[in-house]
Amino acid sequence: MNVTASRRTAQPQRLDEWAPSLLKAQLYGRLLLDIIIGTLKPGEQLDETVLARRYDGGLAGIRDALARLALEGLVVRKARVGTTVAPLDPAEARDAFEARRLVEIHCAGLAAVAGSDAAIDAIRATLAGGEVAIDKDDRRALAEMDEAFHVAVATASGNRTLAKMVVTLHHQTARHWLSTMKPPSRDESLAALHEHRALADALAARDPARARAVMAQLLGDFPDTVKSSPVS
Repeated sequence: MNVTASRRTAQPQRLDEWAPSLLKAQLYGRLLLDIIIGTLKPGEQLDETVLARRYDGGLAGIRDALARLALEGLVVRKARVGTTVAPLDPAEARDAFEARRLVEIHCAGLAAVAGSDAAIDAIRATLAGGEVAIDKDDRRALAEMDEAFHVAVATASGNRTLAKMVVTLHHQTARHWLSTMKPPSRDESLAALHEHRALADALAARDPARARAVMAQLLGDFPDTVKSSPVS
């Protein structure tokens, strides 16, 4: 696929009915993060009334959020059974990671050419406060930051279809890594933050080859800890 030389202004990747200001979108985001970081555990039963009280939202918003999470494969909804957090499946995680590598490395190359200056500034902005979150060992903030960064890079590619794929693939892999891998040390977290900033630098330099290489390094290989983890 040829990289277009035009620099299009990036727009936030979302479905039109899921504007960030909407309560259902905010409920979705909070539920999503709790699933990714393991506060809501694999196999846990999700009672809509309990969730509405816990997240201070209406039943309609909770149901909409759960429906979206079901489309992403993060919760399972069954008639007469209810909704549960989806189990962890290493095989699915591996497949999602392979797809994610292909898509995100390509998006990085596209973003280096097609991304606007504003889009690259937005990518850098997702990393603000990274050191503070690391020092506080704030897993929620770090997970939110990582997602925002990768989605911002995909958005800067100018390809909405690829960007939407990155959102789903990121969610599918992040929860496996956080649930099965040993938490990184402070030095490892700082090194990862530096790699993220190096990618932003490559994009700002308008160097697609370097951007693809840095993204490949940032993503790394499929973790052995996930390969060997049992299905929950």
